[in-house]
Amino acid sequence: MAAAPTQIEAELYYLIARFLQSGPCNKSAQVLVQELEEHQLIPRRLDWEGKEHRRSFEDLVAANAHIPPDYLLKICERIGPLLDKEIPQSVPGVQTLLGVGRQSLLRDAKDCKSTLWNGSAFAALHRGRPPELPVNYVKPPNVVNITSARQLTGCSRFSHIFPSSAYQHIKMHKRILGHLSSVYCVAFDRSGRRIFTGSDDCLVKIWATDDGRLLATLRGHSAEISDMAVNYENTLIAAGSCDKVVRVWCLRTCAPVAVLQGHSASITSIQFCPSTKGTTRYLTSTGADGTICFWQWHVKTMKFRDRPVKFTERSRPGVQISCSSFSSGGMFITTGSTDHVIRIYYLGSEIPEKIAELESHTMFLSKACRCPAAEDKVVAVQFCNNGDSLRFVSGSRDGTARIWQYQQQEWKSIVLDMATKMTGNNLPSGEDKVTKLKVTMVAWDRYDTTVITAVNNFLLKVWNSVTGQLLHTLSGHDDEVFVLEAHPFDQRIILSAGHDGNIFIWDLDRGTKIRNYFNMIEGQGHGAVFDCKFSPDGNHFACTDSHGHLLLFGFGCSKYYEKIPDQMFFHTDYRPLIRDANNYVLDEQTQQAPHLMPPPFLVDVDGNPHPTKFQRLVPGRENCKDEQLIPQLGYVANGDGEVVEQVIGQQTNDQDESILDGIIRELQREQDLRLINEGDIPHIPINRSYSANGALRSPNMDVSSSPNIGLRRSGQIEGVRQMHNNAPRSQMATERDLMAWSRRVVVNELNTGVSRVQEECRTAKGDIEISLYTVEKKKKPSYTTQRNDYQPSYGRSLRRTQRKRQHTYQTRSNIEHNSQASCQTSGVQEDSDSSSEEDETIGTSDASVEDPVIEWQSESSSSDSSSEYSDWTADAGINLQPPKRQTRQATRKICSSSEEENLKSLEDRQKKPKQTRKKKGGLLSMAGEPNEEWFAPQWILDTIPRRSPFVPQMGDELIYFRQGHEAYVRAVRKSKIYSLNLQKQPWNKMDLREQEFVKIVGIKYEVGPPTLCCLKLAFLDPISGKMTGESFSIKYHDMPDVIDFLVLHQFYNEAKERNWQIGDRFRSIIDDAWWFGTVESQQPFQPEYPDSSFQCYSVHWDNNEREKMSPWDMEPIPEGTAFPDEVGAGVPVSQEELTALLYKPQEGEWGAHSRDEECERVIQGINHLLSLDFASPFAVPVDLSAYPLYCTVVAYPTDLNTIRRRLENRFYRRISALMWEVRYIEHNARTFNEPDSPIVKAAKIVTDVLLRFIGDQSCTDILDTYNKIKAEELNSTDAEEPVFRWYIPEMCWC
Repeated sequence: MAAAPTQIEAELYYLIARFLQSGPCNKSAQVLVQELEEHQLIPRRLDWEGKEHRRSFEDLVAANAHIPPDYLLKICERIGPLLDKEIPQSVPGVQTLLGVGRQSLLRDAKDCKSTLWNGSAFAALHRGRPPELPVNYVKPPNVVNITSARQLTGCSRFSHIFPSSAYQHIKMHKRILGHLSSVYCVAFDRSGRRIFTGSDDCLVKIWATDDGRLLATLRGHSAEISDMAVNYENTLIAAGSCDKVVRVWCLRTCAPVAVLQGHSASITSIQFCPSTKGTTRYLTSTGADGTICFWQWHVKTMKFRDRPVKFTERSRPGVQISCSSFSSGGMFITTGSTDHVIRIYYLGSEIPEKIAELESHTMFLSKACRCPAAEDKVVAVQFCNNGDSLRFVSGSRDGTARIWQYQQQEWKSIVLDMATKMTGNNLPSGEDKVTKLKVTMVAWDRYDTTVITAVNNFLLKVWNSVTGQLLHTLSGHDDEVFVLEAHPFDQRIILSAGHDGNIFIWDLDRGTKIRNYFNMIEGQGHGAVFDCKFSPDGNHFACTDSHGHLLLFGFGCSKYYEKIPDQMFFHTDYRPLIRDANNYVLDEQTQQAPHLMPPPFLVDVDGNPHPTKFQRLVPGRENCKDEQLIPQLGYVANGDGEVVEQVIGQQTNDQDESILDGIIRELQREQDLRLINEGDIPHIPINRSYSANGALRSPNMDVSSSPNIGLRRSGQIEGVRQMHNNAPRSQMATERDLMAWSRRVVVNELNTGVSRVQEECRTAKGDIEISLYTVEKKKKPSYTTQRNDYQPSYGRSLRRTQRKRQHTYQTRSNIEHNSQASCQTSGVQEDSDSSSEEDETIGTSDASVEDPVIEWQSESSSSDSSSEYSDWTADAGINLQPPKRQTRQATRKICSSSEEENLKSLEDRQKKPKQTRKKKGGLLSMAGEPNEEWFAPQWILDTIPRRSPFVPQMGDELIYFRQGHEAYVRAVRKSKIYSLNLQKQPWNKMDLREQEFVKIVGIKYEVGPPTLCCLKLAFLDPISGKMTGESFSIKYHDMPDVIDFLVLHQFYNEAKERNWQIGDRFRSIIDDAWWFGTVESQQPFQPEYPDSSFQCYSVHWDNNEREKMSPWDMEPIPEGTAFPDEVGAGVPVSQEELTALLYKPQEGEWGAHSRDEECERVIQGINHLLSLDFASPFAVPVDLSAYPLYCTVVAYPTDLNTIRRRLENRFYRRISALMWEVRYIEHNARTFNEPDSPIVKAAKIVTDVLLRFIGDQSCTDILDTYNKIKAEELNSTDAEEPVFRWYIPEMCWC
């Protein structure tokens, strides 16, 4: 018998047996149990007297019922994390029972010790590389050994020379108060010697990095600064603002270069493009209006084009483009929007073009975040830092980030779920504080090996950028983090800052914090840190906070920063400005451009001038005498009789006063005396009315200033704001001043050699990106990942496969410029150019073919002529009757049209085929299939009824809005989709009112691109509802950025009855969701149409968006309506609600029966008709792969199955609309095939049978109708053999 085991050994045997029993090794478990009983290794039982008794394994299991079979496994899983707390392992997160050294579960403190290397060990090279320290080499290597080894070998590892612990020596040099409001933007110039701050006080300030001096203030914006960017040549700075304007200044002189006005809402991001194409550069701006603008400028002259290439990406009201990022080579830019969509633009062509829309963020909900669609906004995007791959990361409020890479014609992504937790470690503090996880910021490390995400539970997560594995979870922040800044060249270092006032420097390799700074402001608590940037050399970083401070950090001593004051303002910072028509500004008091004004005085936040030693810090005042550095103060009475301290002037005796200055002074003195005598102003010396050259101020300059004047006295707030009129007389610059001041250099350009090398590097990266993109486009797609809304087509541009949005009304479109301009047309130029006031769009230089397709009826307003299948002009009560078919038809050429419908033009068409609006590239693609642009658009192929876009049907009674039609014509001409003759528009041929009551009596579709719908509209008497005999024609197609100008009369009447009042609440359907708003006002959309109700209401959406609306697009909010959880979000629309909004048939529109009865009867008839062999060719749509030219000939395809589906969905509004479509079956067959071919005759039989069956509402057997028609055909005097016997399958039909 073996020696008695210890208690631990016996329990271990038991646990092993239990573990084996729960797994696949049951036989081993049985053998082990037998041996345990045989060798008496099972713990004995003790009775109440303390005597031991043997017991079986089953008894032991019953006595320990609380021990589960996997108890031993759980113990092993717990050991590792518990041991990590005492002695961390070398590779965190790895769970193993078989480790060695610092991975062993038996490790102790001795195992953590490492042998110190001698100097020769550092000098040894392994395959030509310096050695890598072992993981258990705890202390940093000796710098002497590293330096000696580098001298011997010529190389060394950066991590050895500069260990991450060296960043502990970074300290805060200075906290400077330089703004009166929060500072959301900070940036370094390309040299790192200058810092720029942009604040909510509307100012951009320039600071010196090395000593913190305030160098210049850039004035001009009238609202908060939202973003800034410095160009790569270090010559320009651009700032975007909530005033909807982008301003660009010259960095050398601070002169304004451009004022770019292309947005209708706040600017959200500004980016200079890194690409270098000759002398052409791009500046991009995105806005809260859902647009992205590409501003082109010349690198030598620094001149900007007035109009940008603009894309409007707004799928619903309130959609904003929130972020953007360029690739390192500048060939791609990606944007994130509040509608969950990521859009990618390509700049490798001659003009920017959109190549993809990615919507994956709306399809994934984190395990910890089951949030609605309103929570899936894309809040951050960032392209990788290197150009060796086309990758970017996106972060969303859906609780995920995605790493995207372009491969095999697709943007494929790796999902980073913020609910993922580190394995093998306890949860960091705060991991489970938030139930709905959201990404707040994303970043790459400098070498793109890891991606860092900030989460709203205050944690940072570090991910492997290739596999998506979570590497580290960094905790330390106490509030949300919105700043992640990677070191410019050290891939180990990243900086984070947040609203808790904490600034952390992190070591990404180890997942540890290196240094922490807390922005504590004396007497005010902590200040939230809003932005942070590293200098290009990595020696400094600058932060800005919520209290208007600039915080300067860096290595080295702070003695130079001790020589500057803690508060630095120029006394001219908040002086009022006047603006001209182009939004350029002048200082109101001096009438000079701000950059030409003489050097200002340095003051504190109270407006008190700093001492002389600080005044010399102002550029231009370094060599001034003491008496010139401090303004002389006097005391004057203000309008309330109160004596205030006032700047009177400064000595200028050492300068000869110019004649110009003397004239200005004399004119000003006379003006002041006259006004004082009249008692209009207080006795304060001011200079408001005259410009620098003595002329009166231009009347078109608008004053944008507050009335406050005077210096701030003790106890007042923001006294520097009140220094509006405190400029000394010497602030009126002399010519000598202006000459000297214009020669100053605020920011130096980059060294020529450095600039050239950087430009060559960016060019090489751009070439690599183009090469990668081209190679991946040629690869066969895998079709294993989710496809985006765009499909690859021949060429670079991608095109939507179908219309995605179906709205109750049409808002601004996804793209403002011409989406088809990449396919250029050929021929003569359009008869007139777009207005010069319109934004430049892609395709403005394209030529277009003069449209030979004209209306099929006479241009006369009282014409009675008609086409064979489209013009139903006979007035027969509610329903229109179709025209009678001619016994013998003249042979027509394919897709023919003419100026006048007469015999001569018919003969001409037989001789010469029509020239359609063909685009460059031909009808077929390289694969032999038709290009997508020739396909019939989705809006006319839809089988489900919708309110928008409006699909015309025969007999519709409408309200026609002239101003909406004019807007459509302007949009077509602007985008040059096809050519239009303005002289043929109806308002130029007849007297049209702003809205007309009309009826559709003719419909025809013309082959595109684009496919056009041609309507003949007959005027209706508003009292009797009868046709007056006059008519006009229009031609249009659905455009996503043009609002419907044809409205069903029924919807119009319903909207009039609602009589919306100011303050009324309403809802509207956009993107299949209800959106809520309030009526703000009612006024005509255009003054020239005072009686039109078209877009006559100004509404305020709950998301703070404002828009013009038409009353028929607004629905009342019923009682008990469910509102969204988040203000400004949408609520899904139920199918019942959609159905209730559709057209309701009037009495008689479906004959003696109801629509439901008649639809079901016709559906049964079509089912029986399809059982006949001769009808089978017309059962389904034409196979375009077999007949690729079909879509280039037939504009409106239809078939029996399509008609049946529309009947099932109650698509048709009246029976005449159904009959019109049935007739198109024969029309299409006759258009595509020879008129006397068997397939045309078969189509005639199908059409005749179905039309007669529909017309006879008492008939229930369509086969009986077929037999009657068959008999009539046989008995006809000119009857031919029945066409159903002649059926040839190879021919095309419908």
